[in-house]
Amino acid sequence: MPQDTASLDISLPVKGACHCGTVSYEMTSPPKHAVKCNCSICRSLGTVWGHGSTKSIKITAKPDATIQYVWGDKQLAFHSCKICGATTHWEGIAGDAIGRMAVNLCLADPSVIDGIGLRHFDGAETWKFLD
Repeated sequence: MPQDTASLDISLPVKGACHCGTVSYEMTSPPKHAVKCNCSICRSLGTVWGHGSTKSIKITAKPDATIQYVWGDKQLAFHSCKICGATTHWEGIAGDAIGRMAVNLCLADPSVIDGIGLRHFDGAETWKFLD
């Protein structure tokens, strides 16, 4: 069963960056879980998400440093570095997703995922956690 992040020993802010360092993030509140989703985009990107609000996550990059990919219900914009191609984050751009964001925890120190605990989410069919 997933752990409660209030009892975990992880350093804040959670920091990560793409391979080349052009895009970085800081998350001032720990995500509740590290989430591995099996939907088609998350499988293709190979990401592990740390979810939060746009108020608790700061992205540092020049305005044109990422490419955005928007698909499906067009509520999320996935961002990848234009130089190294690493997917850094997604941001809610419409509907219920506005104000929400997630960062790719694979770009942070591995101890972050270990400290928070990894959960598996069925975004392909049931929209429920599998654990």
